[in-house]
Amino acid sequence: MYNQEGYGAGPGAGAGKRKRRLADKILPQKVRDLVPESQAYMDLLAFERKLDATIHRKRLDIQEALKRPMKQKRKLRIFISNTFYPGQGDNAVASWELRVEGRLLDDSKNDPNKVKRKFSSFFKSLVIELDKELYGPDNHLVEWHRTLTTQETDGFQVKRPGYKNVRCTILLLLDYQPLQFKLDQRLARLLGVHTQARPVIVNALWQYVKTHRLQDPHEREYIACDKYLEQIFGCARVKLAEVPARLGALLHAPDPIVINHVIAVEPPHDAKQTACYDIDVEVDDTLKTQMNSFLLSTANQQEIQGLDAKIHETVDTINQLKTNREFFLSFSKEPQQFIQKWLVSQSRDLKTLSGGAGNPEEERRGAFYAQPWAGEGVARYLHARLAARRRDLELAAPHPHPHPHPHPHPHPHLARL
Repeated sequence: MYNQEGYGAGPGAGAGKRKRRLADKILPQKVRDLVPESQAYMDLLAFERKLDATIHRKRLDIQEALKRPMKQKRKLRIFISNTFYPGQGDNAVASWELRVEGRLLDDSKNDPNKVKRKFSSFFKSLVIELDKELYGPDNHLVEWHRTLTTQETDGFQVKRPGYKNVRCTILLLLDYQPLQFKLDQRLARLLGVHTQARPVIVNALWQYVKTHRLQDPHEREYIACDKYLEQIFGCARVKLAEVPARLGALLHAPDPIVINHVIAVEPPHDAKQTACYDIDVEVDDTLKTQMNSFLLSTANQQEIQGLDAKIHETVDTINQLKTNREFFLSFSKEPQQFIQKWLVSQSRDLKTLSGGAGNPEEERRGAFYAQPWAGEGVARYLHARLAARRRDLELAAPHPHPHPHPHPHPHPHLARL
């Protein structure tokens, strides 16, 4: 089998053992000249590069977006109901039960597989304060606080004996994620922010500084406070690095949601009474889940890799056929010159592979062949030629049963061979 090196080895040789690159998909210019229709493939390849760049850029944008909190405001409807249980019999004690429940409005009802968020997951703590005069100092508070081992629930209930109307106060503290703070009243009026996360507060303050050009033009690490900031921070200048620490003293825990409710048990009354309240809560944006799914999705990767492998194999085959065509085309144009060049190429390759590349400059000189090994080499060559010629004659002899000839004596000069 001929070797096409220099009329070189096929470009596909060993391609499976190296990492594929985008350049391996490109068709050579000679192939495009021979097959004009291949330009459609090159156009698709250029479009693929643009598409890959767009997808990569979008993935980076999504990764950056996921680093920031992605929230959307929703309405949480709170249902506060109480049920009265009159005593049965002479010695029975009447009692009532208070229930605090809730759900998100516009929650998807068409998706039965969607997991609904538990009511308690929206809150950090819940306190129900009953009338202290009716239930005493030790039994008038019902508290729930979130812990690391908290089991979420769909609602809270309190049951107490009694047959009189009870005034109660329900305090609900939202579980902000990320943590939010209530601003000092003066700072809140200045920035127009009441309760927010720390990064949002710092950004609002920085926007105020930039808008009013309060950054020192000569010492950029300082802020020259205007009269409002001077009242809040208590100094005329403040370092930018000190702002977070100074803000710490101006940030407080957010206010709880306060609901005043009357547990009505005195007649006339219904067996069960319900009051509804709507509050704003922040929930994770559904787009965040879709973004995460997009980044983690590997559904099409295997199919894409398989198609890429087929493309590479096809391009390798095309390159191999192009090399074959060039080989035979060169042979058809100038057979003699082609064979001579091919033999020179084969000889050079053989020397390279056997580690005996030789020295072409020395081989050009006559003195190179006057060395002691030359005579032995010539004798070996002549002996091999004579032996080959003898075999050819024996095979061509017309005798059907040729007798074996005695082995001739070798030439005296070849006896040592």
